[in-house]
Amino acid sequence: MLPQAMVLFAVIRFRFRVPGGEVTIPKFTPDQIEQIARCLADARTHATYTDLFERLNIAAPGQGPKWFRVREGLTARQARDGVGNNVGAFIEEVMTPVAFTGRADEYEETRTRLNAILAFAGLSVDKAGKLNAIKTSHTLDEAESAANELREKLLARNVHAQVLIYCRPELTDGNYFHAVLEAAKGVAERIRQTTGLTTDGADLVDRAFCGKAPLLAINTLQTDTEKSEQTGFANLLKGLFGTFRNPTAHAPKVKWPVSVQDALDLMSLVSYVHRRLDGTARTHHRTPTSR
Repeated sequence: MLPQAMVLFAVIRFRFRVPGGEVTIPKFTPDQIEQIARCLADARTHATYTDLFERLNIAAPGQGPKWFRVREGLTARQARDGVGNNVGAFIEEVMTPVAFTGRADEYEETRTRLNAILAFAGLSVDKAGKLNAIKTSHTLDEAESAANELREKLLARNVHAQVLIYCRPELTDGNYFHAVLEAAKGVAERIRQTTGLTTDGADLVDRAFCGKAPLLAINTLQTDTEKSEQTGFANLLKGLFGTFRNPTAHAPKVKWPVSVQDALDLMSLVSYVHRRLDGTARTHHRTPTSR
Protein backbone atom coordinates (compact mmCIF):
# COMPACT_ATOMS: atom_id res chain seq x y z
CA MET A 1 0.00 0.00 0.00
CA LEU A 2 1.34 3.43 -0.92
CA PRO A 3 2.00 5.93 1.86
CA GLN A 4 -0.88 8.36 2.34
CA ALA A 5 1.06 11.40 1.15
CA MET A 6 2.04 9.64 -2.07
CA VAL A 7 -1.54 8.48 -2.75
CA LEU A 8 -2.87 11.96 -2.11
CA PHE A 9 -0.33 13.52 -4.44
CA ALA A 10 -1.06 10.99 -7.19
CA VAL A 11 -4.81 11.36 -7.02
CA ILE A 12 -4.82 15.15 -6.69
CA ARG A 13 -3.14 15.17 -10.11
CA PHE A 14 -6.47 13.90 -11.50
CA ARG A 15 -7.86 16.76 -13.62
CA PHE A 16 -10.62 17.77 -15.97
CA ARG A 17 -9.79 17.14 -19.61
CA VAL A 18 -10.00 20.67 -20.96
CA PRO A 19 -7.86 22.32 -23.64
CA GLY A 20 -5.04 24.50 -22.48
CA GLY A 21 -4.59 23.51 -18.87
CA GLU A 22 -5.49 21.60 -15.74
CA VAL A 23 -8.57 22.30 -13.65
CA THR A 24 -9.27 20.90 -10.19
CA ILE A 25 -12.62 19.13 -9.84
CA PRO A 26 -14.97 21.16 -7.60
CA LYS A 27 -16.60 19.43 -4.64
CA PHE A 28 -19.62 17.29 -5.39
CA THR A 29 -22.81 18.02 -3.46
CA PRO A 30 -24.03 15.47 -0.89
CA ASP A 31 -26.97 14.58 -3.15
CA GLN A 32 -24.64 14.04 -6.10
CA ILE A 33 -22.36 11.77 -4.07
CA GLU A 34 -25.30 9.70 -2.86
CA GLN A 35 -26.70 9.27 -6.36
CA ILE A 36 -23.25 8.34 -7.68
CA ALA A 37 -22.92 5.77 -4.90
CA ARG A 38 -26.33 4.24 -5.63
CA CYS A 39 -25.60 4.13 -9.35
CA LEU A 40 -22.23 2.39 -8.92
CA ALA A 41 -23.20 0.10 -6.03
CA ASP A 42 -23.77 -3.02 -8.11
CA ALA A 43 -20.87 -2.43 -10.49
CA ARG A 44 -18.46 -4.20 -8.12
CA THR A 45 -18.58 -6.71 -5.27
CA HIS A 46 -18.08 -5.84 -1.60
CA ALA A 47 -14.62 -7.40 -1.71
CA THR A 48 -13.63 -5.43 -4.80
CA TYR A 49 -14.79 -2.19 -3.23
CA THR A 50 -12.82 -2.96 -0.08
CA ASP A 51 -9.65 -3.35 -2.18
CA LEU A 52 -10.44 -0.18 -4.12
CA PHE A 53 -10.99 1.84 -0.94
CA GLU A 54 -7.63 0.70 0.37
CA ARG A 55 -5.82 1.48 -2.88
CA LEU A 56 -7.25 5.01 -3.04
CA ASN A 57 -6.85 5.58 0.70
CA ILE A 58 -10.59 6.04 1.21
CA ALA A 59 -11.81 5.36 4.74
CA ALA A 60 -15.13 3.61 4.14
CA PRO A 61 -17.27 1.55 6.55
CA GLY A 62 -16.58 -2.16 6.46
CA GLN A 63 -20.24 -3.07 6.91
CA GLY A 64 -23.54 -2.04 5.36
CA PRO A 65 -24.96 -1.91 1.82
CA LYS A 66 -22.49 -1.19 -0.94
CA TRP A 67 -24.04 2.16 -1.82
CA PHE A 68 -23.76 3.23 1.84
CA ARG A 69 -20.10 2.25 2.05
CA VAL A 70 -19.33 4.13 -1.17
CA ARG A 71 -21.26 7.23 -0.09
CA GLU A 72 -19.65 7.42 3.32
CA GLY A 73 -16.17 6.79 1.97
CA LEU A 74 -16.39 9.39 -0.80
CA THR A 75 -17.97 11.96 1.50
CA ALA A 76 -15.19 11.58 4.06
CA ARG A 77 -12.42 11.68 1.46
CA GLN A 78 -13.81 14.78 -0.24
CA ALA A 79 -14.17 16.54 3.12
CA ARG A 80 -10.52 15.83 3.85
CA ASP A 81 -9.31 16.97 0.41
CA GLY A 82 -11.54 20.02 -0.02
CA VAL A 83 -11.91 19.12 -3.72
CA GLY A 84 -13.68 16.41 -5.74
CA ASN A 85 -10.60 14.92 -7.39
CA ASN A 86 -10.60 11.70 -5.42
CA VAL A 87 -14.30 11.19 -6.11
CA GLY A 88 -13.45 11.51 -9.77
CA ALA A 89 -10.56 9.09 -9.43
CA PHE A 90 -12.87 6.59 -7.75
CA ILE A 91 -15.40 6.88 -10.58
CA GLU A 92 -12.72 6.24 -13.19
CA GLU A 93 -11.46 3.21 -11.26
CA VAL A 94 -14.95 1.70 -11.05
CA MET A 95 -15.79 2.50 -14.68
CA THR A 96 -12.66 1.06 -16.26
CA PRO A 97 -14.01 -0.99 -19.19
CA VAL A 98 -11.87 -4.06 -18.47
CA ALA A 99 -13.80 -4.60 -15.24
CA PHE A 100 -16.96 -5.06 -17.32
CA THR A 101 -15.51 -7.67 -19.67
CA GLY A 102 -18.40 -9.84 -20.85
CA ARG A 103 -20.90 -7.28 -19.54
CA ALA A 104 -20.90 -4.67 -22.31
CA ASP A 105 -24.61 -3.94 -22.05
CA GLU A 106 -24.36 -3.46 -18.29
CA TYR A 107 -21.42 -1.09 -18.80
CA GLU A 108 -23.37 1.11 -21.22
CA GLU A 109 -26.46 1.14 -19.04
CA THR A 110 -24.40 2.07 -15.97
CA ARG A 111 -22.52 4.74 -17.90
CA THR A 112 -25.78 6.26 -19.20
CA ARG A 113 -27.32 6.44 -15.73
CA LEU A 114 -24.09 7.77 -14.23
CA ASN A 115 -23.77 10.48 -16.86
CA ALA A 116 -27.27 11.73 -16.07
CA ILE A 117 -26.03 12.34 -12.52
CA LEU A 118 -22.60 13.69 -13.43
CA ALA A 119 -24.12 16.18 -15.86
CA PHE A 120 -25.19 18.24 -12.85
CA ALA A 121 -21.50 18.49 -11.90
CA GLY A 122 -20.40 19.34 -15.44
CA LEU A 123 -18.86 15.92 -16.05
CA SER A 124 -19.39 12.84 -18.17
CA VAL A 125 -17.74 9.43 -18.48
CA ASP A 126 -16.68 8.49 -21.99
CA LYS A 127 -16.55 4.99 -23.47
CA ALA A 128 -13.00 4.56 -22.20
CA GLY A 129 -14.21 5.16 -18.65
CA LYS A 130 -12.52 8.56 -18.41
CA LEU A 131 -14.09 11.74 -17.06
CA ASN A 132 -14.50 14.73 -19.32
CA ALA A 133 -15.74 18.25 -18.66
CA ILE A 134 -19.08 19.18 -20.25
CA LYS A 135 -21.56 22.02 -19.91
CA THR A 136 -23.19 21.76 -16.48
CA SER A 137 -26.84 20.73 -16.50
CA HIS A 138 -29.35 22.49 -14.29
CA THR A 139 -32.52 20.55 -15.12
CA LEU A 140 -33.44 16.88 -15.50
CA ASP A 141 -34.10 17.41 -19.20
CA GLU A 142 -30.59 18.78 -19.70
CA ALA A 143 -29.06 15.91 -17.73
CA GLU A 144 -30.97 13.27 -19.68
CA SER A 145 -29.97 14.91 -22.95
CA ALA A 146 -26.31 14.82 -21.93
CA ALA A 147 -26.57 11.18 -20.89
CA ASN A 148 -28.58 9.84 -23.80
CA GLU A 149 -26.11 8.99 -26.52
CA LEU A 150 -28.68 6.92 -28.37
CA ARG A 151 -30.87 9.89 -29.22
CA GLU A 152 -27.88 12.01 -30.20
CA LYS A 153 -26.57 9.30 -32.51
CA LEU A 154 -29.99 8.81 -34.07
CA LEU A 155 -30.19 12.51 -34.80
CA ALA A 156 -26.69 12.37 -36.29
CA ARG A 157 -27.92 9.61 -38.60
CA ASN A 158 -30.79 11.88 -39.68
CA VAL A 159 -33.38 9.21 -38.92
CA HIS A 160 -36.95 9.62 -40.09
CA ALA A 161 -39.09 11.82 -37.85
CA GLN A 162 -41.54 8.98 -37.27
CA VAL A 163 -38.85 7.05 -35.38
CA LEU A 164 -38.47 9.82 -32.80
CA ILE A 165 -42.22 10.43 -32.54
CA TYR A 166 -42.87 6.91 -31.33
CA CYS A 167 -39.72 6.55 -29.24
CA ARG A 168 -39.20 9.94 -27.60
CA PRO A 169 -40.41 9.00 -24.06
CA GLU A 170 -38.30 5.83 -23.98
CA LEU A 171 -35.22 7.48 -25.46
CA THR A 172 -35.10 10.19 -22.83
CA ASP A 173 -34.66 7.70 -20.00
CA GLY A 174 -32.22 5.47 -21.87
CA ASN A 175 -34.57 2.49 -21.95
CA TYR A 176 -33.45 0.73 -25.12
CA PHE A 177 -35.72 -2.26 -24.57
CA HIS A 178 -38.86 -0.15 -24.80
CA ALA A 179 -37.41 1.97 -27.58
CA VAL A 180 -37.09 -1.19 -29.68
CA LEU A 181 -40.66 -2.20 -28.90
CA GLU A 182 -42.15 1.20 -29.63
CA ALA A 183 -40.22 1.60 -32.87
CA ALA A 184 -41.60 -1.64 -34.27
CA LYS A 185 -45.09 -0.87 -33.01
CA GLY A 186 -44.87 2.52 -34.68
CA VAL A 187 -44.35 0.94 -38.09
CA ALA A 188 -47.38 -1.31 -37.68
CA GLU A 189 -49.53 1.57 -36.46
CA ARG A 190 -48.62 3.70 -39.45
CA ILE A 191 -49.63 0.89 -41.83
CA ARG A 192 -52.93 0.48 -39.99
CA GLN A 193 -53.64 4.20 -40.14
CA THR A 194 -52.90 4.27 -43.87
CA THR A 195 -54.94 1.20 -44.78
CA GLY A 196 -57.68 1.06 -42.20
CA LEU A 197 -56.68 -2.49 -41.29
CA THR A 198 -56.84 -3.63 -37.67
CA THR A 199 -54.57 -6.67 -37.69
CA ASP A 200 -50.92 -6.93 -36.70
CA GLY A 201 -47.61 -8.60 -37.56
CA ALA A 202 -47.30 -10.84 -40.61
CA ASP A 203 -51.07 -10.81 -41.24
CA LEU A 204 -51.03 -7.02 -41.43
CA VAL A 205 -48.14 -7.11 -43.92
CA ASP A 206 -49.81 -9.78 -46.07
CA ARG A 207 -53.05 -7.86 -46.34
CA ALA A 208 -51.36 -4.50 -46.95
CA PHE A 209 -48.59 -5.48 -49.38
CA CYS A 210 -49.04 -9.03 -50.66
CA GLY A 211 -51.26 -11.06 -52.95
CA LYS A 212 -53.12 -10.02 -56.06
CA ALA A 213 -54.94 -7.18 -54.32
CA PRO A 214 -52.46 -5.30 -52.08
CA LEU A 215 -53.71 -2.13 -50.45
CA LEU A 216 -50.34 -0.37 -50.63
CA ALA A 217 -47.68 -0.32 -53.34
CA ILE A 218 -44.14 0.97 -53.09
CA ASN A 219 -43.92 1.24 -56.89
CA THR A 220 -46.18 0.79 -59.94
CA LEU A 221 -46.11 -3.03 -59.75
CA GLN A 222 -45.93 -3.16 -63.54
CA THR A 223 -42.79 -5.23 -64.05
CA ASP A 224 -41.47 -8.42 -62.52
CA THR A 225 -38.67 -6.39 -60.94
CA GLU A 226 -41.14 -4.03 -59.26
CA LYS A 227 -43.26 -6.93 -58.06
CA SER A 228 -40.16 -8.59 -56.62
CA GLU A 229 -39.24 -5.35 -54.87
CA GLN A 230 -42.71 -5.20 -53.32
CA THR A 231 -42.37 -8.80 -52.14
CA GLY A 232 -38.93 -8.11 -50.72
CA PHE A 233 -40.19 -5.07 -48.81
CA ALA A 234 -43.03 -7.16 -47.38
CA ASN A 235 -40.54 -9.81 -46.26
CA LEU A 236 -38.39 -7.11 -44.67
CA LEU A 237 -41.40 -5.92 -42.67
CA LYS A 238 -42.20 -9.45 -41.55
CA GLY A 239 -38.60 -9.93 -40.47
CA LEU A 240 -38.68 -6.67 -38.55
CA PHE A 241 -41.83 -7.63 -36.69
CA GLY A 242 -40.74 -11.24 -36.15
CA THR A 243 -37.23 -10.47 -34.97
CA PHE A 244 -37.80 -7.45 -32.78
CA ARG A 245 -41.49 -6.97 -32.09
CA ASN A 246 -42.74 -10.40 -31.12
CA PRO A 247 -39.87 -11.61 -28.89
CA THR A 248 -39.41 -8.19 -27.33
CA ALA A 249 -43.12 -7.75 -26.66
CA HIS A 250 -43.47 -11.09 -24.90
CA ALA A 251 -40.08 -11.88 -23.35
CA PRO A 252 -39.22 -10.54 -19.89
CA LYS A 253 -36.93 -7.54 -20.12
CA VAL A 254 -34.12 -9.24 -18.21
CA LYS A 255 -34.06 -12.01 -20.82
CA TRP A 256 -33.98 -9.70 -23.84
CA PRO A 257 -31.03 -7.31 -23.48
CA VAL A 258 -30.94 -4.60 -26.14
CA SER A 259 -27.60 -2.85 -26.40
CA VAL A 260 -27.04 0.67 -27.65
CA GLN A 261 -25.64 -0.67 -30.93
CA ASP A 262 -28.62 -2.99 -31.42
CA ALA A 263 -31.00 -0.10 -30.81
CA LEU A 264 -29.13 2.13 -33.26
CA ASP A 265 -29.21 -0.54 -35.96
CA LEU A 266 -32.90 -1.22 -35.41
CA MET A 267 -33.83 2.45 -35.46
CA SER A 268 -31.91 2.89 -38.69
CA LEU A 269 -33.83 -0.01 -40.22
CA VAL A 270 -37.11 1.45 -39.00
CA SER A 271 -36.10 4.80 -40.48
CA TYR A 272 -35.54 3.13 -43.88
CA VAL A 273 -38.96 1.47 -43.64
CA HIS A 274 -40.65 4.79 -42.91
CA ARG A 275 -38.93 6.45 -45.86
CA ARG A 276 -40.22 3.70 -48.12
CA LEU A 277 -43.68 4.13 -46.63
CA ASP A 278 -43.45 7.83 -47.49
CA GLY A 279 -43.39 6.80 -51.15
CA THR A 280 -46.19 4.23 -51.04
CA ALA A 281 -49.49 4.76 -52.77
CA ARG A 282 -52.94 3.38 -52.09
CA THR A 283 -54.10 1.01 -54.79
CA HIS A 284 -57.64 0.83 -56.10
CA HIS A 285 -58.33 -2.21 -53.94
CA ARG A 286 -60.64 -1.68 -50.99
CA THR A 287 -59.88 -2.47 -47.38
CA PRO A 288 -61.87 -5.53 -46.28
CA THR A 289 -64.44 -4.69 -43.62
CA SER A 290 -63.69 -7.86 -41.68
CA ARG A 291 -61.85 -11.13 -41.80
